[in-house]
Order: sequence, then C-alpha cells, then structure tokens
Amino acid sequence: MCNKFYLILLLLLGPKVWAQQPVFSGSYKELFKGPPNSEQRDEWLANLKTWRDKQKADMHYDNSFYVNPSLKWVKHTFIYVQMMAHDRFFYDPVTRKYTVNRYLADLKKRYGGIDAVLIWPTYPNIGIDNRNQFDLTADMPGGQAAVKQMIRDFKANGVRVFFPIMIWDHGTRRIGMKMPEALVKEMKQLGADGMNGDTMFGVSEDFYQYTQSENYPLAFQPEQSLRSLKMLEWNRLSWGYFWGYEPAPGVDVYKWVEPQHQVNVTNRWAVDKTFDLQWAFFNGIGYNSWENIWAIWNQIPDRYAEVIRRISAVYHAYPDSWSSKDWEPYIPVLQKNIYATKFPSAGRTIYNFINRDSAEVKGGQISVPYHRGDTYYDLWNGHQLKAEIKNGNAILSFDIEGFGYGSLLVAQRPLKPAENAFVAKMAVMSKHKLKTYAADWKPISQQMVTIAKTKVPAKAPDGMINIPATDKFQFESVGVMIEGNELPTAVGVQHSWESHPSRSQKHEMKVASFYMDKYPVTNEQFKKFLDASRYHPADDHNFLKDWVKGSYPAGSARLPVTWVSLDDARAYAKWAGKRLPHEWEWQYAAQGTDGRKYPWGNENIKTNYPPADTARAMRKPTAVDAYPAGASPFGVMDMVGNIWQWTDEYADLHSRTAIVKGSSYFHAQTSGWYFPPALEVNKYGKYLLMAPSLDRAETIGFRCVVDAK
Repeated sequence: MCNKFYLILLLLLGPKVWAQQPVFSGSYKELFKGPPNSEQRDEWLANLKTWRDKQKADMHYDNSFYVNPSLKWVKHTFIYVQMMAHDRFFYDPVTRKYTVNRYLADLKKRYGGIDAVLIWPTYPNIGIDNRNQFDLTADMPGGQAAVKQMIRDFKANGVRVFFPIMIWDHGTRRIGMKMPEALVKEMKQLGADGMNGDTMFGVSEDFYQYTQSENYPLAFQPEQSLRSLKMLEWNRLSWGYFWGYEPAPGVDVYKWVEPQHQVNVTNRWAVDKTFDLQWAFFNGIGYNSWENIWAIWNQIPDRYAEVIRRISAVYHAYPDSWSSKDWEPYIPVLQKNIYATKFPSAGRTIYNFINRDSAEVKGGQISVPYHRGDTYYDLWNGHQLKAEIKNGNAILSFDIEGFGYGSLLVAQRPLKPAENAFVAKMAVMSKHKLKTYAADWKPISQQMVTIAKTKVPAKAPDGMINIPATDKFQFESVGVMIEGNELPTAVGVQHSWESHPSRSQKHEMKVASFYMDKYPVTNEQFKKFLDASRYHPADDHNFLKDWVKGSYPAGSARLPVTWVSLDDARAYAKWAGKRLPHEWEWQYAAQGTDGRKYPWGNENIKTNYPPADTARAMRKPTAVDAYPAGASPFGVMDMVGNIWQWTDEYADLHSRTAIVKGSSYFHAQTSGWYFPPALEVNKYGKYLLMAPSLDRAETIGFRCVVDAK
C-alpha cells in the first residue's frame, strides 16, 4: 500500500524527481549510467554533484588519509598487476634468485611496464596442509631476508608492492593475534606498500587502525565493491569489476565521490579487453594487467597491450590530472558514438575520448571555449592542432579509429620540454594504428617434464608389485581446480596427444608393464636413503620439517615421508634405481581396467582409508599399512585418503605445476577456496611449483615405480 502511494506521487511530480537519484549500472553498482540524452546532460551532472555532496555530508566524510604525503603515490598507480609468486619470470629455482628485473623487463617490452605489483604466494595451494597465509609468505625462497630484498628491488624500479589478505583463512594453523594486526605487522617487517583484500567487500577499518598504531601507512585495496561509501576513507584503491557493459560508458562511483581514489579495472578471464580499457580511459582510472591466473596464462593480445602502453604514457605524462576534483564525464561532443571526459588542472585541461563504434571517426570532435593564447594538442596522435574559431569556441578536429581512443590537451601556457618530448613520443607510437596489431589469443604451449626409464630388473624388486601391460587403458581424468572454466583451452595440463592444456582428459592408451611400490615411501626408507647417499638439498627450508636432529620421531617409521619436494622425491628414486610414476601409471595401478572410482570399487567406503582431519592443528598421516581393505585391484596399498602423491610435472614459459594424486586426510574447513580434495582416482590436483621451500608440504609424499619387461 505504502509503495503504491509513493509510486503514484513520483509519477505526478514528474521526471525531475526521478532524476534526483543517479542510476547505477553493472552487477556491483560501481558505475553510474550516463545521461539519457545530450539535452539532459547538464541536469544529469548537477544531480550527480548534488548526490555526491549529500553522501559526503551524511557520512561526515574525512579524506585525511588521502592527503597523507607517504601515500601520494597511490593515485599514480595506473597500471597494476596481480602476479603469481610462482611465475618463472619472477624466480629462478636453479640459481635460487628472485629475478625482478627480468620480470619487469618483460612487462615493459610488451605493454610499457607497471606501477604496482600484487605478489600472490597463497591461493590456490593454500589448504594442501595447515600452513596459513603467513606461513606461505615465510616459506617463499630465501625467507624474510630475501623477500625484503626482492621488495626493495621492485621499489628501486619505481614499482610498489602489495600482498593479499586471505580474510577467509580460518581453517589453517591458528595465529596468536588478530588477523588485521598480524598482517599489518608482517607488511611493516617486509617493507611492503599495500594489501589486497581477497573476496573482501572493502578492507575493514580495523586494518586501518592497526596502521595507525604501528605508524606504518598501507594502501588498502579490496577485491569486491565497498559495503559502504564510508569505507572510501581508508580504502585508497579498489578493483573495478565493471561487468554488465552497455554501449555508453558508465561513470565510476568511487572516483566520482573521491577523485583521488584509484580504481584498477579488473576482468582477468577476458580475452577482448576493449570495454575494460575504454571504461578505464573514459574515467581516468587504472587497469589490472593480470595474466598469470593461478598458473593459467591469459596473455594480453598485442592490440590491447599496445593500448595499455599508450594509455599509460598519457597517464604518466600528466600524472596529477586524473585525480582532479573538477573532472566531468560526458562532455558534449560533435560526433555520434564518441564519449569524452574532461580533466582540468592548473594551466592544463585534458579531454579523453573513446569511440564506441567499429568505424573510424574523422573531422570535428569537440567545441571548447576559446581563450586567446590557448594551444591545442592531439596527445594520442602526437601533434599540435589548429583550432577553427567560431562564435567564441574553438572547434578541434582529429581522427579516432574504430573502438579507439583520443586525448586532447588544451594548454593555457607554453609546453615544457618534457611535454614536447612526450608529444613527439606519441607521434612515433601512433604511426601504427591499433587495428594493425593482432587481437587474437591462443593458449600457451605446455610440456610434460620427461621421466627417464629405469633399468629393467631381472626379478620383481622387494616391496614392489607388478602392474601388467595393457593395450587399451581408458585414461579419463579431471582436475579439481576451483577456477578456470572461462578459458577452457588453458586450464589444466597438456598431454602429448593434446593441442592445448585441458582440465579433463579422455584417451585410450597403451601402458607398458611396470613395478610399483606397494606402499608410499616411508620415513624409515627415506632415512636409509639419507644415511647411504648423504643427500641434502641446497634449498633445505621445510625439508623433513617434522624430523628431529636428522631422524623421524619415535613411532613414525611406517608413516609416509612428507615435507619432501618433487626434487627430493626424484633424488630418492634415482638412488633406489627407480623413478616417479606418470599420472596415468598411478591411476592405472589404482584403478585397474574397469574405470572404478576408488581402488576397491565405485562405492566410497570410508573405513578403507583414514578419517578426514578438519582440525586446524592437523594430526600426522597414518601408517601406510593401516588400511589393507583399501587395496587396488593389483594389491597396491594406501593410494587414497592418506597423503597426496607426486607424479608428473608440467611446464610452460611462465609456470611449473605438478600433478598430485590420491588426496590427503587433511580437509581445511570454513571456506571453499582451500585446495580441494580429489579422493576419486580419476581426479587430480594441480599444485603450483615455485621452489622446494614453498613446495614441500606435510601432506605430500610419493611412491616409486620401476620399468618391467
């Protein structure tokens, strides 16, 4: 009844009442819709200003955090990238060195470089055991000293460094203080500049309060939209999830309320970046050039890389213009499908343009008030413009290619030498139209790391079971990775018979006969290896972490050895005259030829493997011979539910990953973002590799095979 009354009242009062409230656009209400038409533009803009003033007054808005001189850099964070700590351009496990310069040189070559980096060492591996987000950062190669130096290396190149907040991480090892306090202290110790709140609808105020008590300002950037505009006071940045696009660009809500707030448009699975980059340029905001997505490589195609290079060049030539408190969107223009925004500053006014049509638009683009002494420059194409003066206005003409960009500078005083150099630089850059650069995308090629055959023994080795050859093994497997279906030809791994990586495999194959360890390698067996070989890894952080003074704890001889890296497992296998199994060999030994889901059949019989451990403290694995009823058709034991087991490694230009099979007893609770179980033998986990210090886990062990006749 009440709703009907107000509806009738609004209809009677007319359209101006409707126009008082801005209309939001997109799924996350981070954009305003533009004016209905050009005639209503001034009224629309007045309503936006009234709305902004009212919002600030109602929440007693305080922008003191924005005027903090130690955070001035935030509004210049135009090109920002989330990167995996596991990226091969970032760390070299052979030399055991962070290769920051190599990483940055690649980005500079391809799209002009970055202003900030979000280093991500946690998800999707977190939850493989009970190491929490602090442990995983501490386990990065070289420890805290090397990480601090790596951060200094980024800063020496003018790049600010962020780390994630895994606010949902409440299923791993407990910490001794509140998460916001612990994270702020950690960032202060490392010398980091900011934090990204994974899944957070605004980084909460307690994080900001701890920066105050620690006297260490950090820039906070939530992944999701803000729960309230009040959170703008301490959330200096945000991601722009501008989904639900419309032909006319939306106006960024947060930038409108607080012009110094930096937004980085983010759309990690997109291949065509046109909308994302146009929306960013129209609003004078930044872009998240995210390519390594959990070891799924979504490289920016050349055309959009060139757009980023040119947008970044314009932004950096006039870095303070884009946070102008007097910026205005939807400036009237002279051509259809062209949209413009004005960014005024002292002695300079810049207009950014986007073309929302596929056809190039030539001729007069905009009419601006004429003032004697003003000069005009086409910044995008790099040359001075001659204005046509008519009725006290200057009409400026220049070309904007299809789905392209423009940038006009109106200068109230002569250009400085750096400005002239920039205009000349853009003239060179714009000689090649954007349409001449390739916009196509293809998945990155991936290779399986070769596993050399072993010598064929004269008889079955002790403790091993013969797995007979088969000509028709139906190898069907699917990865349990949480994300990636948006790029179906990139997620997963690429076998020799596949043209691209894939989450699932279905392939009939021949499998030669081999011997497989009846049980996973135990602590007792690994100790014999160490005593005989004197093996000790160069990167020994976390190596046999649960052992004491070079030996396993009393009573754990028959427990599977864990806290061993893929390299540690290979070293053992080589010493023993064995090798690690291929994933299909492991699956065949566990499954037989009837396609069963579990070693014993198709029913999940929970008494055939260890019970799940959901406690944050996490118990030890179970003895390898504790569940004889869980045997495979060939009599191989302890294949599922106790520990994950190393099999194949896959590598591409940017990532290394291992296929782990069998799942473990530890099941982290409270979130669906933890490393998922894969108890069924036709499933696999994809475990990202960086360095042994980080790769070793309390739930990953291995078993070996030997080739047979």
